[in-house]
Amino acid sequence: MNSTTIKAYKGIGMEGMIAKWYAANTRKSLDDYKDLARRVAEELSPESRILEIAPGPGYFAIELAKLGNFRIVGIDISKTFVEIARRNAVEAGVEVDFHLGDAAQMPFENETFDFLFCRAAFKNFAKPLGALNEMHRVLKAGGRGLILDLRRDSSRESINEEANKMGLNLVNRAITKLIFHFVLLKRAYTKSEFQQFFSQTNFRSLDIQEFPIGLEIQLEK
Repeated sequence: MNSTTIKAYKGIGMEGMIAKWYAANTRKSLDDYKDLARRVAEELSPESRILEIAPGPGYFAIELAKLGNFRIVGIDISKTFVEIARRNAVEAGVEVDFHLGDAAQMPFENETFDFLFCRAAFKNFAKPLGALNEMHRVLKAGGRGLILDLRRDSSRESINEEANKMGLNLVNRAITKLIFHFVLLKRAYTKSEFQQFFSQTNFRSLDIQEFPIGLEIQLEK
């Protein structure tokens, strides 16, 4: 891979019924979002400015907003997801500013955010290196980011085990496994591919941890 890499998948956001199906099924994993929000909140200073890239239905950002006086912004390429996330924030009684936009061309000023977060979405970006450079641009000096995503070299057994833990009914569990195996894994990256991307950026430090089906990437500007 190099700086000119553009994926065949054009990063088109999920819309309409597909987005609503995704929102309904991921809501069943709300406890995971709560645990992750608590973990992140412990590392943030009061009034930190936080950006979530591709928040989907907004579950993580909303749970994080409940835990402190943070200023949280989300940006997603899907109009349906932005609408769902805004509605979810209102229902939860929290303030999160959800925007429609592209991760590779974000409508924010330089050095705006203290922390950024991206879960289960980086593999879908049409311009992954462009998205990373935008992350660097909008982070403040010393700002940090956390990217969680699928790893392409995950085993079939690990994927099936993860799907079985999602609390889905039989049909949705079968559909989810098919999506993992035949769609998402093909888009995902390995640890070494992430390292190649980051070697072409100006981030100061990078740490990548491997888990059975995923990668956890911590970066610092």
